[in-house]
Amino acid sequence: MNDLVREYVLLGLRFDRLVDGFVDAYTGDPALKAQVQNEPVPDAAALAQRAVALRNDLGSSGLSEERAAFLDGQLHALSVSGRKLAGEHVGFVDEVESYFQVRIEPGSDDDYAAAHAALDELLPGDGPLLDRYVAWREREVVPPDRLEAAVQAFSSDLRDRVRASYPLDERETVEYQVVTDKPWSGFNYYLGDYRSRVAINADLPMRKSDLPKLVAHESYPGHHTEHCRKERLLVTGGGHAEHTVFLVNTPECLMAEGLADLGVRIAVGREWGAWAQEIYADLGIAFDGALAQAVGRAAAPLNSVRQDAAILLHDRGATEDEAVAHLVRWGLVSEERARKSLAFFTDPLWRAYTSTYVEGYVLLGKWLEAGDPAEQFRRLLDEPLTPAQVRKAVAA
Repeated sequence: MNDLVREYVLLGLRFDRLVDGFVDAYTGDPALKAQVQNEPVPDAAALAQRAVALRNDLGSSGLSEERAAFLDGQLHALSVSGRKLAGEHVGFVDEVESYFQVRIEPGSDDDYAAAHAALDELLPGDGPLLDRYVAWREREVVPPDRLEAAVQAFSSDLRDRVRASYPLDERETVEYQVVTDKPWSGFNYYLGDYRSRVAINADLPMRKSDLPKLVAHESYPGHHTEHCRKERLLVTGGGHAEHTVFLVNTPECLMAEGLADLGVRIAVGREWGAWAQEIYADLGIAFDGALAQAVGRAAAPLNSVRQDAAILLHDRGATEDEAVAHLVRWGLVSEERARKSLAFFTDPLWRAYTSTYVEGYVLLGKWLEAGDPAEQFRRLLDEPLTPAQVRKAVAA
């Protein structure tokens, strides 16, 4: 293992000693993890300084330009995380940019109003749009006793589609489990050796139009597929040990979430409604695929409302009530759901993470359109690309 890469892996594992969950996945040498576990709890400021020192050493590391660019972004993000953990104030917008290489700003009220008008035309009934949208979402909830069967059905179909285009190791498997008391709707725990455990949060009702997207996001062709491909091609095939540790609040997160959110588009296509309706019908579950697809397309501009709420809370001095009001007004969610969203926006580890979904989907969507989508997506799965590199390529 390259000396600098080894120190990078150790640095990431040490951050996890300070914040449980900072390491999203580790599939590397168990001896390195044991070494860190046996050390005294590290000092956050010292970790920040170590990240800066390693970043300064990249030029003499002997690593390829591609690997050095990846590690440069990762180490810069780690240096800012260390400073924040040491008590230094970093503005929220600057924090997001340091982690994910994107500069965020609030969305447009005019765009939100246009999305509301489109939804108003689509949704049945005569009452206020918020009431009709919330009611439609409630009618869309997958029956809890059918959730597991639906997950397995979508997973099986998507797995077959993905393996035909992006081959995976024959040993790869995904295990699904239902959990509670989490700030997210789903989570992939990559275990190494081409295995994942995907947790689905039962505290948040699962909508029929969201379930296939969640399975695609967490498994095929999302996180599980990306981890498997990078393990085979970069780690096993190339000896790139920096990809044995996946760290929260680093540029690789925006890349991972963006490609995962594009999963259904790649595996099935933009016209996914009829496909999902057929799978639900086989399970005896009613689903209007055409309407769900149309509503999803109309509501897409509202995706950034949640990022707005985080900016309001952390950069504009808004109260939680004001952030909730913004989510209710423009995001068309109930107050109860908006307040549950605050658990994610206010979690110290996850507060900036919302931007990976909002900005990642937009940036990588442009990347897909810049060439052959299947080949562009393969590069996202297989190569250690960074948001900065993708943005430069898209602008060229």
